[in-house]
Amino acid sequence: MELTFTTPALLFPAISLLFLAYTNRFLSIASLMRELKGRYKIDRDPRIRGQLENLRYRIGIIRSMQICGVAAFFFCVLCMFVLFAGQAFLGKLTFGGSLLLLLTSLGLSLREIQVSIDALSLEIADLDE
Repeated sequence: MELTFTTPALLFPAISLLFLAYTNRFLSIASLMRELKGRYKIDRDPRIRGQLENLRYRIGIIRSMQICGVAAFFFCVLCMFVLFAGQAFLGKLTFGGSLLLLLTSLGLSLREIQVSIDALSLEIADLDE
């Protein structure tokens, strides 16, 4: 398979859109954490404490998602530089690394969605009582 400049360039818009989605998740969770922290200071409800712990875990996952996404973008740009330098084999390795990092980022995103769904299920569990 021949790797050209256009192949890694195809990842640029996808990675940019992922960053936008990850940043939006981070901002909404950070806002919710601030709100819940204020409520927890007033009412030391253990359910609020549990929600805050869940949100802290999710923020950690999102941080890892963003780190892997940035690294994927870095390797994608590095791949283009290496291809520009005429090193096709090294270009394939860096592009493969970029894809693996992007895949890791997407896997972490899936995990964060699962944790989010679990948290929502706990949130509405008291409606069944």
